[in-house]
Amino acid sequence: MAESILNQPQFQNEEKAREYLEALRWPNGPVCPHCGSVGKHYILTGKSHRKGLWKCVDCREQFTVTVGTVFERSKVKLNLWLQAVHLVCASKNGMSSMELHRLLGVTQKTAWFMLHRIREAMKPESGGLLGSGGGTVEADETYWGNTKRSKAAKGYKGRGYAHKEKIVSLVERGGKVRSFHVQAVTAKTLKPILLAQIAKEAHLMTDEASMYTKVGKEFASHNVVTHSAGEYVRGKAHTNTIEGFFSRLKRGLIGTYHHVGSQHLSRYVTEFDFRYNTRKSTDAERAATVIGGIGGKRLMYCHSL
Repeated sequence: MAESILNQPQFQNEEKAREYLEALRWPNGPVCPHCGSVGKHYILTGKSHRKGLWKCVDCREQFTVTVGTVFERSKVKLNLWLQAVHLVCASKNGMSSMELHRLLGVTQKTAWFMLHRIREAMKPESGGLLGSGGGTVEADETYWGNTKRSKAAKGYKGRGYAHKEKIVSLVERGGKVRSFHVQAVTAKTLKPILLAQIAKEAHLMTDEASMYTKVGKEFASHNVVTHSAGEYVRGKAHTNTIEGFFSRLKRGLIGTYHHVGSQHLSRYVTEFDFRYNTRKSTDAERAATVIGGIGGKRLMYCHSL
């Protein structure tokens, strides 16, 4: 029987977790987060110094491997952080703070803050334009919200989506997805997103929504499928790829998180973008990608963002 991956030293021992994190973040030697110099540092070993404390030869500042990361100044043990990252990355439909709180033995509030910091680390650093080289990009929007509660809170009556949260996603066939929480789904809000994220030589695929008509002329081609007339596929023209992503997103939001406030929705969407974009990676590779993204993303007050 195979041994549980969580029995590995970095998940069980705080010192081993620190060594593991240093090896991942500093493959060429310690990097000072204050001045950026590499290797010109020495470790402080005095009795009054905590383990893993370094001093930069250039700027004379002290630092550890967690300084300038989402783990900085956390009272949660580093090996528990690594467990949390792995568990979240191995979970296909997300992990609630209640579930993480039970698994790690931390409070629910601590688990909630940990999850938001992990989502922050999932944000991509950068990326090229979707559809570069003549690729195909699908664009569509979806809506999220508790219908009765949202309507009552915002004073809406009758049908429509005005009371719901709006999410616009772009997916390159065979490639990555990028999603955006927007205040309104209009040509004015969608045009700058599409122009900033999609290459001019790309082939755009959308439904018949009018807000895509004008901006569609900016790309090599714009093919439309008329869902209102029962048309979902016409040759290579379809939006089935992005609809598949939306089904995964909704499955996680409804089945795992149940209720997501407007102020936090963008981070939850980022989490599902990350899962889709690393769908061909193993759980360990996905976790290593998150660890690689913890730098420069210190998150102080999740509730105010």
